[in-house]
Amino acid sequence: MKLIFKTTFFYLLLFCVTKTLGINIQSVPEVNSEGVVQVELKKTVSMVCRPDGGSDTEADEELVWLRNGALVALKEGNKKGGSSVCVTPVVHEDNEATFTCYLSRNDTFRASVTLNVTFGPQLSGSEEVTVEKEAELVLRCDIWANPPVSSVSWTLNGSKVDLLAGGFSVTNDAFTSQLKTSSVEDSLHEGTYQCTAHFPMHGEHSKLFHVTATEKTLKFPLMPMIAAVVVLCFTALLAIVSRWDKITKCCN
Repeated sequence: MKLIFKTTFFYLLLFCVTKTLGINIQSVPEVNSEGVVQVELKKTVSMVCRPDGGSDTEADEELVWLRNGALVALKEGNKKGGSSVCVTPVVHEDNEATFTCYLSRNDTFRASVTLNVTFGPQLSGSEEVTVEKEAELVLRCDIWANPPVSSVSWTLNGSKVDLLAGGFSVTNDAFTSQLKTSSVEDSLHEGTYQCTAHFPMHGEHSKLFHVTATEKTLKFPLMPMIAAVVVLCFTALLAIVSRWDKITKCCN
């Protein structure tokens, strides 16, 4: 009977201590069940940390905040009883940042939330592109987004780009979509290109490229010509030096 009483008392005491020393983080936007706060780029996240348990000593509990393990500087009046941290505006670098709050006197009692910053690709407007005939044409679109874009499409003058006919190749990674051809022909490659990224959260984003092909220009081989002149001058100087005695005799 005594053993049962002691065990019950122990668990009751443990429950009371846990409730007194527990930590709770609330935020706007709300924290989901996995401890993640989803917020759009350039918006604001407000987080409040409080001791959780309903004890009279909560007002005296000093709290500490960390961001990715680094100490967050708090004002003196923002440490005891409840402590708030505000991130505004949210930037790309805040994505996957983890904020942790714990009791100063006992850091084993802590809570953490992680930011999931959503943003679309930076695709908009138009760009003028001039390229010489027979030269290489490379068009690039920024498709970096969170969550990632679901697909990317390229059109030329309103129709899907014919990769085979135009000698095109398309490469995509998490950051860039690239359309490339090695030799430009005006009849095949001039026109208006559109890169469109399909973003699951905010629809489509696109950018235009107005491509103009110009005649091939004769490139003057500047560096080889400079090198040739230098060699010629150096050779002439050596010839003069080697015949200096004869030249001075003639002058005398």
